Amino acid sequence: MEIGLDMMGGDYAPVEAVRGVKLFLDSQTSGVRLTLIGDLKQLSSLLQGSGIDSSRYTVIPSTEVIEMQEHPTRAMKEKPGSSISIGFQLLQQNKIEAFISAGNTGAMMVGSLFTIKSIPGIHRPTISTLIPKEQGRRGLLLDVGINADCKPENLLQFAILGSLYAKHILKVDKPRVALLNIGEEEGKGNLLTQAAYPLLKNCPQIHFTGNIEGRDIFIDKADVMVCEGFTGNIVLKMAESFYEITQKRQIKDEYLAEFNFEQYGGTPVLGVEKPVIIGHGISKGLAFCRMIELACRIIDNRLLDRIRESFLEQTR
Repeated sequence: MEIGLDMMGGDYAPVEAVRGVKLFLDSQTSGVRLTLIGDLKQLSSLLQGSGIDSSRYTVIPSTEVIEMQEHPTRAMKEKPGSSISIGFQLLQQNKIEAFISAGNTGAMMVGSLFTIKSIPGIHRPTISTLIPKEQGRRGLLLDVGINADCKPENLLQFAILGSLYAKHILKVDKPRVALLNIGEEEGKGNLLTQAAYPLLKNCPQIHFTGNIEGRDIFIDKADVMVCEGFTGNIVLKMAESFYEITQKRQIKDEYLAEFNFEQYGGTPVLGVEKPVIIGHGISKGLAFCRMIELACRIIDNRLLDRIRESFLEQTR
Protein backbone atom coordinates (compact mmCIF):
# COMPACT_ATOMS: atom_id res chain seq x y z
CA MET A 1 0.00 0.00 0.00
CA GLU A 2 1.41 3.39 -1.04
CA ILE A 3 0.04 6.54 0.63
CA GLY A 4 0.93 10.03 -0.61
CA LEU A 5 1.37 12.88 1.86
CA ASP A 6 1.71 16.60 1.15
CA MET A 7 4.54 17.57 3.51
CA MET A 8 4.23 21.29 2.83
CA GLY A 9 0.52 21.80 3.59
CA GLY A 10 -0.55 23.31 6.90
CA ASP A 11 0.62 25.99 9.29
CA TYR A 12 3.22 23.75 10.94
CA ALA A 13 4.54 21.94 7.89
CA PRO A 14 6.89 20.32 7.22
CA VAL A 15 8.03 19.82 10.84
CA GLU A 16 4.74 18.42 12.15
CA ALA A 17 4.17 16.39 8.98
CA VAL A 18 7.49 14.62 9.61
CA ARG A 19 6.49 14.00 13.22
CA GLY A 20 3.24 12.46 12.00
CA VAL A 21 5.12 10.21 9.59
CA LYS A 22 7.35 9.01 12.43
CA LEU A 23 4.37 8.37 14.71
CA PHE A 24 2.70 6.31 12.03
CA LEU A 25 5.72 4.30 10.90
CA ASP A 26 6.76 3.59 14.49
CA SER A 27 3.34 2.02 15.05
CA GLN A 28 3.26 0.02 11.79
CA THR A 29 5.52 -2.98 11.27
CA SER A 30 5.07 -3.45 7.53
CA GLY A 31 2.75 -3.27 4.56
CA VAL A 32 2.55 0.50 4.12
CA ARG A 33 4.98 2.78 2.31
CA LEU A 34 4.72 6.55 2.19
CA THR A 35 5.36 8.94 -0.67
CA LEU A 36 6.37 12.26 0.86
CA ILE A 37 5.93 15.27 -1.41
CA GLY A 38 7.71 18.50 -0.54
CA ASP A 39 10.78 20.72 -0.60
CA LEU A 40 13.74 18.36 -0.89
CA LYS A 41 16.18 20.49 1.10
CA GLN A 42 13.85 20.97 4.05
CA LEU A 43 12.67 17.37 4.10
CA SER A 44 16.13 15.83 3.81
CA SER A 45 17.32 17.61 6.93
CA LEU A 46 14.20 16.82 8.97
CA LEU A 47 13.97 13.18 7.89
CA GLN A 48 17.65 12.49 8.56
CA GLY A 49 17.30 13.85 12.07
CA SER A 50 14.08 11.94 12.80
CA GLY A 51 15.45 8.42 12.88
CA ILE A 52 12.81 7.19 10.42
CA ASP A 53 13.81 4.12 8.39
CA SER A 54 14.47 5.51 4.89
CA SER A 55 13.32 2.24 3.28
CA ARG A 56 9.76 3.00 4.42
CA TYR A 57 9.31 6.15 2.33
CA THR A 58 10.10 7.88 -0.94
CA VAL A 59 10.55 11.63 -1.31
CA ILE A 60 9.11 13.34 -4.39
CA PRO A 61 10.45 16.89 -4.71
CA SER A 62 8.11 19.84 -5.13
CA THR A 63 9.18 23.37 -5.99
CA GLU A 64 6.09 25.38 -5.04
CA VAL A 65 3.52 25.66 -2.26
CA ILE A 66 -0.13 26.66 -2.63
CA GLU A 67 -0.65 29.08 0.24
CA MET A 68 -3.84 29.10 2.29
CA GLN A 69 -5.01 32.49 0.98
CA GLU A 70 -4.51 31.69 -2.72
CA HIS A 71 -7.40 31.24 -5.16
CA PRO A 72 -7.71 27.44 -5.46
CA THR A 73 -8.46 27.04 -9.18
CA ARG A 74 -5.89 29.62 -10.26
CA ALA A 75 -3.22 28.20 -7.97
CA MET A 76 -3.71 24.64 -9.21
CA LYS A 77 -3.35 25.86 -12.78
CA GLU A 78 -0.41 28.22 -12.20
CA LYS A 79 1.55 26.03 -9.76
CA PRO A 80 1.96 22.57 -11.33
CA GLY A 81 5.11 22.12 -9.25
CA SER A 82 3.28 22.52 -5.96
CA SER A 83 3.04 19.66 -3.49
CA ILE A 84 -0.77 19.50 -3.87
CA SER A 85 -0.65 19.47 -7.68
CA ILE A 86 2.02 16.76 -7.73
CA GLY A 87 0.05 14.69 -5.22
CA PHE A 88 -3.02 14.67 -7.44
CA GLN A 89 -0.89 13.85 -10.49
CA LEU A 90 0.53 10.81 -8.67
CA LEU A 91 -2.93 9.74 -7.53
CA GLN A 92 -4.36 10.07 -11.03
CA GLN A 93 -1.46 7.99 -12.42
CA ASN A 94 -2.02 5.26 -9.78
CA LYS A 95 1.45 5.78 -8.35
CA ILE A 96 -0.13 6.28 -4.93
CA GLU A 97 -3.39 4.81 -3.59
CA ALA A 98 -4.48 7.78 -1.48
CA PHE A 99 -3.49 11.44 -1.08
CA ILE A 100 -3.47 13.47 2.14
CA SER A 101 -2.94 17.19 2.73
CA ALA A 102 -3.54 19.77 5.44
CA GLY A 103 -3.00 22.52 2.89
CA ASN A 104 -5.38 24.79 0.98
CA THR A 105 -8.82 23.14 1.30
CA GLY A 106 -10.13 24.77 -1.87
CA ALA A 107 -7.19 23.45 -3.89
CA MET A 108 -7.79 19.98 -2.47
CA MET A 109 -11.40 20.14 -3.59
CA VAL A 110 -10.44 21.40 -7.05
CA GLY A 111 -7.99 18.51 -7.42
CA SER A 112 -10.58 16.03 -6.16
CA LEU A 113 -13.30 17.19 -8.53
CA PHE A 114 -11.33 17.97 -11.68
CA THR A 115 -8.31 15.66 -11.53
CA ILE A 116 -9.80 12.63 -9.77
CA LYS A 117 -13.51 13.28 -10.51
CA SER A 118 -16.70 12.01 -8.90
CA ILE A 119 -17.87 8.41 -8.82
CA PRO A 120 -20.55 7.94 -11.53
CA GLY A 121 -24.00 8.72 -10.17
CA ILE A 122 -22.81 11.08 -7.45
CA HIS A 123 -23.88 14.67 -8.06
CA ARG A 124 -21.78 16.32 -5.35
CA PRO A 125 -19.03 14.85 -3.19
CA THR A 126 -19.20 15.73 0.49
CA ILE A 127 -17.01 16.09 3.55
CA SER A 128 -17.92 15.08 7.07
CA THR A 129 -16.79 15.36 10.67
CA LEU A 130 -16.90 12.97 13.61
CA ILE A 131 -19.03 14.17 16.51
CA PRO A 132 -18.33 12.76 20.01
CA LYS A 133 -21.46 11.40 21.65
CA GLU A 134 -22.02 11.67 25.38
CA GLN A 135 -22.34 7.89 25.75
CA GLY A 136 -18.88 7.25 24.26
CA ARG A 137 -19.89 6.64 20.63
CA ARG A 138 -19.06 8.84 17.66
CA GLY A 139 -21.51 10.14 15.12
CA LEU A 140 -20.91 11.40 11.60
CA LEU A 141 -22.17 14.82 10.47
CA LEU A 142 -22.26 15.73 6.79
CA ASP A 143 -21.98 17.98 4.83
CA VAL A 144 -19.78 20.33 6.83
CA GLY A 145 -18.80 23.02 4.38
CA ILE A 146 -18.31 22.35 0.69
CA ASN A 147 -22.00 22.31 -0.25
CA ALA A 148 -23.54 25.40 1.34
CA ASP A 149 -26.60 25.25 -0.93
CA CYS A 150 -28.18 21.88 -1.64
CA LYS A 151 -31.09 20.18 -3.32
CA PRO A 152 -33.05 17.41 -1.58
CA GLU A 153 -31.37 14.82 -3.82
CA ASN A 154 -27.97 15.96 -2.53
CA LEU A 155 -29.00 15.30 1.07
CA LEU A 156 -30.18 11.83 0.06
CA GLN A 157 -26.79 11.06 -1.46
CA PHE A 158 -24.99 12.44 1.60
CA ALA A 159 -27.09 10.08 3.71
CA ILE A 160 -26.08 7.07 1.61
CA LEU A 161 -22.40 8.06 1.62
CA GLY A 162 -22.46 8.69 5.35
CA SER A 163 -24.19 5.39 6.04
CA LEU A 164 -21.60 3.46 4.04
CA TYR A 165 -18.77 5.28 5.82
CA ALA A 166 -20.29 4.60 9.24
CA LYS A 167 -20.79 0.93 8.45
CA HIS A 168 -17.45 0.09 6.86
CA ILE A 169 -15.05 2.54 8.53
CA LEU A 170 -16.66 3.30 11.89
CA LYS A 171 -17.94 -0.29 12.11
CA VAL A 172 -21.54 0.60 13.01
CA ASP A 173 -23.63 -2.46 12.13
CA LYS A 174 -26.86 -0.69 11.10
CA PRO A 175 -26.22 3.07 11.08
CA ARG A 176 -29.16 5.21 12.15
CA VAL A 177 -29.53 8.09 9.70
CA ALA A 178 -31.28 11.30 10.77
CA LEU A 179 -32.04 14.64 9.14
CA LEU A 180 -30.91 17.68 11.13
CA ASN A 181 -33.94 19.94 11.44
CA ILE A 182 -35.69 22.47 13.69
CA GLY A 183 -38.20 19.93 14.96
CA GLU A 184 -38.80 16.19 15.14
CA GLU A 185 -42.12 16.14 13.29
CA GLU A 186 -42.12 15.09 9.63
CA GLY A 187 -43.56 18.36 8.36
CA LYS A 188 -41.02 20.60 10.12
CA GLY A 189 -38.29 22.67 8.55
CA ASN A 190 -37.63 24.75 5.48
CA LEU A 191 -38.34 23.80 1.87
CA LEU A 192 -35.11 21.80 1.65
CA THR A 193 -35.68 19.60 4.70
CA GLN A 194 -39.39 19.15 3.96
CA ALA A 195 -38.56 17.88 0.46
CA ALA A 196 -35.61 15.76 1.62
CA TYR A 197 -37.55 13.94 4.35
CA PRO A 198 -39.66 11.67 2.07
CA LEU A 199 -36.61 10.87 -0.07
CA LEU A 200 -34.72 9.68 3.00
CA LYS A 201 -37.77 7.91 4.43
CA ASN A 202 -38.31 5.89 1.24
CA CYS A 203 -34.67 5.03 0.53
CA PRO A 204 -34.04 1.27 1.07
CA GLN A 205 -30.26 1.76 1.27
CA ILE A 206 -30.34 3.57 4.62
CA HIS A 207 -31.92 3.10 8.03
CA PHE A 208 -33.69 6.44 8.34
CA THR A 209 -34.98 7.33 11.81
CA GLY A 210 -36.46 10.77 11.14
CA ASN A 211 -35.57 14.30 12.17
CA ILE A 212 -33.25 15.30 14.99
CA GLU A 213 -32.83 18.74 16.53
CA GLY A 214 -29.69 20.60 17.53
CA ARG A 215 -29.98 19.33 21.11
CA ASP A 216 -29.75 15.74 19.81
CA ILE A 217 -26.41 16.13 18.02
CA PHE A 218 -24.24 15.20 21.00
CA ILE A 219 -26.40 12.40 22.41
CA ASP A 220 -26.71 8.87 21.07
CA LYS A 221 -29.77 9.42 18.89
CA ALA A 222 -28.27 8.96 15.40
CA ASP A 223 -25.08 7.60 13.86
CA VAL A 224 -25.26 9.69 10.67
CA MET A 225 -26.62 13.25 10.76
CA VAL A 226 -27.41 14.89 7.44
CA CYS A 227 -27.62 18.60 6.59
CA GLU A 228 -26.46 21.09 3.98
CA GLY A 229 -22.92 22.46 4.34
CA PHE A 230 -23.94 25.88 5.67
CA THR A 231 -25.54 24.43 8.78
CA GLY A 232 -22.95 21.67 9.09
CA ASN A 233 -20.01 24.05 9.06
CA ILE A 234 -21.57 26.16 11.82
CA VAL A 235 -22.05 23.05 13.96
CA LEU A 236 -18.47 21.91 13.23
CA LYS A 237 -16.92 25.24 14.21
CA MET A 238 -19.06 25.40 17.34
CA ALA A 239 -17.94 21.89 18.33
CA GLU A 240 -14.29 22.83 17.78
CA SER A 241 -14.74 25.80 20.09
CA PHE A 242 -15.74 23.48 22.96
CA TYR A 243 -12.24 22.04 23.08
CA GLU A 244 -10.60 25.45 22.78
CA ILE A 245 -12.65 26.73 25.74
CA THR A 246 -11.72 23.74 27.90
CA GLN A 247 -8.04 24.31 27.15
CA LYS A 248 -8.18 28.02 27.98
CA ARG A 249 -10.05 27.35 31.23
CA GLN A 250 -7.87 24.33 32.04
CA ILE A 251 -10.90 22.09 32.33
CA LYS A 252 -10.11 18.38 32.49
CA ASP A 253 -13.04 16.34 31.23
CA GLU A 254 -12.89 12.97 29.46
CA TYR A 255 -15.84 13.72 27.19
CA LEU A 256 -14.83 17.26 26.24
CA ALA A 257 -11.30 16.01 25.46
CA GLU A 258 -12.89 14.03 22.60
CA PHE A 259 -13.51 17.33 20.78
CA ASN A 260 -9.78 17.64 20.04
CA PHE A 261 -9.72 17.35 16.25
CA GLU A 262 -6.19 15.90 16.41
CA GLN A 263 -7.76 12.62 17.56
CA TYR A 264 -9.52 12.25 14.20
CA GLY A 265 -6.97 13.78 11.84
CA GLY A 266 -8.95 14.80 8.78
CA THR A 267 -11.95 14.11 6.60
CA PRO A 268 -12.17 12.05 3.41
CA VAL A 269 -13.80 13.57 0.37
CA LEU A 270 -16.67 11.10 0.04
CA GLY A 271 -17.87 10.51 -3.50
CA VAL A 272 -14.69 10.86 -5.57
CA GLU A 273 -12.97 8.03 -7.43
CA LYS A 274 -9.90 7.74 -5.18
CA PRO A 275 -9.18 8.30 -1.48
CA VAL A 276 -8.48 11.99 -0.76
CA ILE A 277 -8.19 13.18 2.84
CA ILE A 278 -8.20 16.83 3.89
CA GLY A 279 -6.67 17.89 7.19
CA HIS A 280 -7.09 20.98 9.36
CA GLY A 281 -4.64 23.79 8.57
CA ILE A 282 -3.33 23.72 12.15
CA SER A 283 -2.70 19.97 12.13
CA LYS A 284 0.21 18.69 14.19
CA GLY A 285 1.94 15.34 14.32
CA LEU A 286 -0.90 13.28 15.80
CA ALA A 287 -3.39 14.59 13.23
CA PHE A 288 -1.06 13.64 10.34
CA CYS A 289 -0.64 10.18 11.83
CA ARG A 290 -4.41 9.75 12.16
CA MET A 291 -4.95 10.83 8.55
CA ILE A 292 -2.53 8.17 7.30
CA GLU A 293 -4.30 5.57 9.46
CA LEU A 294 -7.66 6.64 8.02
CA ALA A 295 -6.37 6.32 4.45
CA CYS A 296 -5.24 2.78 5.23
CA ARG A 297 -8.66 1.85 6.66
CA ILE A 298 -10.46 3.24 3.62
CA ILE A 299 -8.28 1.15 1.31
CA ASP A 300 -8.35 -2.00 3.46
CA ASN A 301 -12.14 -1.90 3.77
CA ARG A 302 -12.69 -1.19 0.06
CA LEU A 303 -14.93 1.76 0.88
CA LEU A 304 -14.82 3.25 -2.61
CA ASP A 305 -15.76 -0.08 -4.23
CA ARG A 306 -18.73 -0.30 -1.87
CA ILE A 307 -19.78 3.26 -2.76
CA ARG A 308 -19.54 2.47 -6.49
CA GLU A 309 -21.65 -0.66 -6.02
CA SER A 310 -24.27 1.23 -4.04
CA PHE A 311 -24.69 4.02 -6.59
CA LEU A 312 -24.67 1.54 -9.46
CA GLU A 313 -27.73 -0.07 -7.84
CA GLN A 314 -29.44 3.33 -7.76
CA THR A 315 -29.06 3.79 -11.51
CA ARG A 316 -30.50 0.36 -12.41
